[in-house]
Amino acid sequence: MQVYIMRHGQAFTSGSSDALRGLTAQGKLEAHVMAKWLDSKKITIDQIMVSPFIRAQETTKELINYLGDDLLITTLDFITPSGSAEQMHDYIDGVCVTDKIQTLLIVSHMPLVSYLVAELTVDGNGPIFQTAGIAHIDYDIKRMKGHLVSLTSPSDLR
Repeated sequence: MQVYIMRHGQAFTSGSSDALRGLTAQGKLEAHVMAKWLDSKKITIDQIMVSPFIRAQETTKELINYLGDDLLITTLDFITPSGSAEQMHDYIDGVCVTDKIQTLLIVSHMPLVSYLVAELTVDGNGPIFQTAGIAHIDYDIKRMKGHLVSLTSPSDLR
């Protein structure tokens, strides 16, 4: 299974609450650049799992605008910045086997995205993500671990 873990695009630094901070114009552009990159790689996403926070939802909307609106999207309330990588790992192993998902995209936040890469990979290292960065993990559902293939950010594509 291929797992792509994406940090949301650049968000406003202030707002009434952390959950309500939206994307800046730069953040929307970053999400668009990464959607275009995913499309250029001919990556077919079976499902997107996304945080309920506004900036992650808006990042997902930018992806959908480019990749198509027929994607299966699931909002998970436990993949917020303070979410548990272990809980998400268990969820992936349970849902992806049952639903036969081959390619999964997770849109969430630092530090969870970093912790999630560490949790899902054999070497256990958690990279620091730039905004809208995407980690690609080649995940072995039987071993319940994978290998980090790449970490790509909008700045890598200039």
